[in-house]
Amino acid sequence: MKSSPGTRIALQRGDITRVAADAIVNAANTSLLGGGGVDGAIHRAAGPELLAECRKLGGCPTGSAKITKGYRLPARHVIHCVGPVYRGGQSGETQLLAGCYKTALRLAVENGCKSIAFPAISCGVYGYPLADAARIALQEVAAFLQDNQQIEQVIFVLFDERAYEAFDRAYREHFGPKPETTS
Repeated sequence: MKSSPGTRIALQRGDITRVAADAIVNAANTSLLGGGGVDGAIHRAAGPELLAECRKLGGCPTGSAKITKGYRLPARHVIHCVGPVYRGGQSGETQLLAGCYKTALRLAVENGCKSIAFPAISCGVYGYPLADAARIALQEVAAFLQDNQQIEQVIFVLFDERAYEAFDRAYREHFGPKPETTS
């Protein structure tokens, strides 16, 4: 029986490095060699083995993703997405951000994942407006889930209340009231 995309999406406030999903998504930079925010937290929590594997990947273009092991994280995999720096919305940012979600979900399926956790990609130092990023994220995830039953759960792990509220509004706009929320 095919389940509705909205019933397989959850929102949660918290630290993505503590989520026990099959894969967590890292909001990475093009080098994949660590940075600040979510990227730095994931690299610290995973340990030096993650950096060693990332060095072998040769970076990643904006709008795409690459996958590694999770090492010391509770997640089996880390999917490193390189979101766009927001430059006013007229430089292909929407397509690049959408590409992150599409590629991450495709990699999750290719690697046998049934659950995946996303941060608010590009919404930190890359400056993407939260409301716009949340709408893009939920549209892309919902479209993917519509045709793919392998992914049983997508969790958006939002670090602060502002991000949580933006994703909650976008969820309600897209799907209507949520059946349940984890916070």
